[in-house]
Amino acid sequence: MPKDETMFVCSECGNEAAKWSGKCLSCGSWNTLKEFKTPQAARRGGQADNTNRGLNPSEALSIDNIETKNFQRFKTGIEEFDRVLGGGIVPGEVMLLGGDPGIGKSTLLLQVAANIDNVLYVSAEESQHQIKLRAERLEVRAKNLQIFTQTNVDEIIAKIINAKNKQFSLLIIDSIQTIYDAEFPSTPGSIIQVKECALKLQQMAKNLNIPMFLIGHVTKDGSVAGPKTLEHLVDLVLYLEGERYHDTRILRGIKNRFGATDEIGVFKMTERGFSEVKNPSELFLKERMENVPGSVVTATLEGTRPFLVEIQALTTPTAFGYPRRTASGFDLNRLQLLIAVLSKRAGINLTNQDVYLNVVGGFRIDDPASDLAVCLAIISAYKNKKIDPAISAFGEVGLSGEIRAVNHQEKRVIESKRLGFEKIIKSKTLFEAIKQAIID
Repeated sequence: MPKDETMFVCSECGNEAAKWSGKCLSCGSWNTLKEFKTPQAARRGGQADNTNRGLNPSEALSIDNIETKNFQRFKTGIEEFDRVLGGGIVPGEVMLLGGDPGIGKSTLLLQVAANIDNVLYVSAEESQHQIKLRAERLEVRAKNLQIFTQTNVDEIIAKIINAKNKQFSLLIIDSIQTIYDAEFPSTPGSIIQVKECALKLQQMAKNLNIPMFLIGHVTKDGSVAGPKTLEHLVDLVLYLEGERYHDTRILRGIKNRFGATDEIGVFKMTERGFSEVKNPSELFLKERMENVPGSVVTATLEGTRPFLVEIQALTTPTAFGYPRRTASGFDLNRLQLLIAVLSKRAGINLTNQDVYLNVVGGFRIDDPASDLAVCLAIISAYKNKKIDPAISAFGEVGLSGEIRAVNHQEKRVIESKRLGFEKIIKSKTLFEAIKQAIID
């Protein structure tokens, strides 16, 4: 009978060591190495390991002889959700939905489960009665939705494999941080538990060809015991973003082995759960105040979808020796760069001004085409002069003060004109853009 090997695993980063030490050599944390024993055969990747993990031995095949049948996507019934998935769910696909606690991950997947037959919802956080109360509040009617409360990963896998009815169409694990594997003596939510439980569930889903959602909570830095440690194990990574006290939610695709990774879905949180936002541009602009200095509309692009957002800027004389730069929904380093360009190329002296920038609606912009709108908003706020409300400004600003063309310009122009913005800035320099945009 093979002997067990003793290993020491860091509870912070998951690094393994052959012997105990007071400090983890990988992450530098103190007193985080925990002892556990694992079968020697499993450590060597033998037959015992394959049996425990549910792997089936397979042979190498020529790519021409591999069949791709049964990979037809099926819809979730929520268009914004399907858009981010790439058109629907692929059988056997393992998906990770991350986000801050309380952002609405469980609510969104409960609404998805209501539109699909024969779904197993595994809850390791809430009781069956609590989920039933949420379903009633959301007015979710799903007769074929089964609720199973369990925290032991082996019990969950046994329930799925030994299901009396036909194979489940979809699995939902809520959440991966609260499930544990009894083979590893550490608390649920630790790095080693999260990794090992996710690996077992992933291999089970692949073998049975059942699509599965893993729900994961994100910490402040997004790394400790969170979805970041699992991104390489899954096929699809989704993040649900938005302010808890704001009703707009953005579903963003980060990784997708079966589709594009730059699509987003826009939702609005209501008393009845998530409602789709078919026209995000109108949502972000509905409360816009025209003829106010420091406000500019830009056309941004997420995936294949263009929509308009409002950029707001405010400048005030600094009360300290070092001016503040604050950005919400925009990269702070990019803001610093654009302020330097304005000071050097446009003659706008902001060395004694605090600059505040905000993307309205809780939306975050990474598109470089928003550079021009940011610059115009700052200049408008600094000079206390209004921007022509009929203008939609987009363009990448270079270090020489030039305005560069951006991709999919035609889509941006069409979306701008559809919402009544007839003037599109097409100048080549910041000086020309300022003359076209600012009115007395």
